[in-house]
Amino acid sequence: MVLPFAAAANTLYKCTDESGVVLYTNQKAPKKNCIVLSHQAAPAPAPGAAKPRASATPTPGDFPRVSGSEQKARDGDRRAILDKELANELQNTEKAKKALQDAGNQPADKLQPLRDTVALHERNVESLKKELGNLR
Repeated sequence: MVLPFAAAANTLYKCTDESGVVLYTNQKAPKKNCIVLSHQAAPAPAPGAAKPRASATPTPGDFPRVSGSEQKARDGDRRAILDKELANELQNTEKAKKALQDAGNQPADKLQPLRDTVALHERNVESLKKELGNLR
């Protein structure tokens, strides 16, 4: 049962250690003089109640609706755009790696901008792959 943890998360303590340092926290600190400043009990769920939705804000009735086929078309367009961006970033990564390799034995201060460019493109590739993975 998670009730003690939930109760602790809704309690605010004022704790003072031996040297007089005051700490305000939601967790009672050991070996400190702690007093409860506020406590808010978590509401008990109704018996047989379903889990709450992720969004507590309902969609307004006049919110524009999109048909399923229109949404699929939009999702397809989004995938195509992300695929194109991924292909471009992969090309840019290879170009940046080649530029770094061609720089040879330059001083470290000359190579660092090239390394930073490679790292940037590699991060972009990973982000795009993650975004593509999140698509339905």
